[in-house]
Amino acid sequence: MNIREQLEEREFTYLNPHATFSRLSKGRDREEVECDYRTIFQRDRDRILHCKSFRRLKSKTQVFLLPKGDHYRTRLTHTLEVSQIARTMAKALRLNEDLVEAIALGHDLGHTPFGHAGERALNSVFPFSHNEQSVRVVERVERQGQGLNLTWEVRDGIRHHKTSGKPSTLEGQLLRLSDKIAYINHDIDDAIRGGILVESDIPPPIRKVLGATSADRLDTIVNDIIIHSMDKPKVSMTLEIEQAVSELREFMFQHVYLASSAKLEEEKAIHVVKQLLMYYLDHIEIMPQQFTDVIGQSGYSKEQVVCDYISGMTDSYAIKIYNDYFVPKAWSYHGSG
Repeated sequence: MNIREQLEEREFTYLNPHATFSRLSKGRDREEVECDYRTIFQRDRDRILHCKSFRRLKSKTQVFLLPKGDHYRTRLTHTLEVSQIARTMAKALRLNEDLVEAIALGHDLGHTPFGHAGERALNSVFPFSHNEQSVRVVERVERQGQGLNLTWEVRDGIRHHKTSGKPSTLEGQLLRLSDKIAYINHDIDDAIRGGILVESDIPPPIRKVLGATSADRLDTIVNDIIIHSMDKPKVSMTLEIEQAVSELREFMFQHVYLASSAKLEEEKAIHVVKQLLMYYLDHIEIMPQQFTDVIGQSGYSKEQVVCDYISGMTDSYAIKIYNDYFVPKAWSYHGSG
């Protein structure tokens, strides 16, 4: 029995009966020889961690566009915080921590530059959502169009990580909640750091239920999920905590996500993304060959390929390309006389 097989056997002994067992995975679209020392979900985690799309998350907006300061979250630090919260709860609930971590690390790979503003810009022209694009990245875009060949369970968790999603595994359900917990709490922290909110702006009834600091709120919600979900076939919060979290999320939409001074630059960001989209649709030949070569194949319409390319850009790269194409440059005469 090799190391992987020992790990798989240990799961049957230790994990919650409702957990997802590595040996019982629905597998990959393309069969592969198993690793001798890593389970199938551990391999998925490692593939995501080492892919180019994951590295680019460090330069993609979480909420605040191009913030001036080293302590604001990016899409990468958000992903790491989601992973930490999800793994903590997965360990306590005896769920498959490797599956949870793989979903967490991959859940935002398809996010556009400039966060949800960029997503809205692409969706205004071509059907686009970041969760479906994240699945597309791991299935079709990475590795020169070959994809990462991840397991069905990881892709299902990535696809359904949004609030409205319905993951098929408990690990996917846990990640969906962890994503919400992470972004609400760290976005409050960033908003306070940026002078948009002060702690006392949060309605007293919410603070009374969840806590008066980000750390207190995080602790309250995590403990509630663990206690309420222990040994059950569903991961969820108690009604009181769920309602308070929903009200806090609504508060953030009203005061930060949609109406704060930090969002004033979003229209410019949307303009940048739309201009790039229309330009590439008219000048498809200037895109990298790995994208143009697949146009016309199944699942690779011209519009989809352009969205694949633009959604993979970092904030700074999108601005650079926009400047290259649309901002006049100083002319310099090099002739004689």
